[in-house]
Amino acid sequence: MATPKSIVSLVPASPPPIGQPPFSVLFVCIGNVCRSPVGERLLASKLPADRFAVSSAGVGAMVGYAMSRYAAAELTGFGGDPTGFAARQLTPAMTEGADLLLTATRDLRSQVLAESPGALRRTFTVLEFAHLVELAEGSTPGAVVTWAGAHRSAAAGVEQDVPDPFRRGPEAHAAAAHAIHGAVERIAKGLNK
Repeated sequence: MATPKSIVSLVPASPPPIGQPPFSVLFVCIGNVCRSPVGERLLASKLPADRFAVSSAGVGAMVGYAMSRYAAAELTGFGGDPTGFAARQLTPAMTEGADLLLTATRDLRSQVLAESPGALRRTFTVLEFAHLVELAEGSTPGAVVTWAGAHRSAAAGVEQDVPDPFRRGPEAHAAAAHAIHGAVERIAKGLNK
């Protein structure tokens, strides 16, 4: 005879509050087919999936498209996997739900913040945050982001933009992917304490 399910097991679990596991990181670029998917897949491969949820979206996404072939090749070269990727349009719900937003450029950071000004202290360019995370104090990802948001000026003078390689050939994709890879290495180390 089957054991009846308790009423507790029938109630769906509520999502964790912001800042609680999994800690969510959202990469943002324009089309969501070059820079942000490379960042997403590389960072996801370096962080434990039970503690971190990494995703990406675009402000002018090519919704449903796979990653650019050059971006996919660069990602694979760094040990990432482009399989199953599909571009998504950035929405306010994504921005509001992310614990950390990483944009490809300062202009994209400004676009995100124009739509969601409340995300200021958790929105950075990927290169800016890579610099700040190495200086940050804090033993949890949330504490690291809070520190970085309060000490943004420590990244003054640091190159903050990863140029858009879209339709610019393999060399431009390689340069963008190398910049993102270097930043992701530092970010993964800083968040996964």
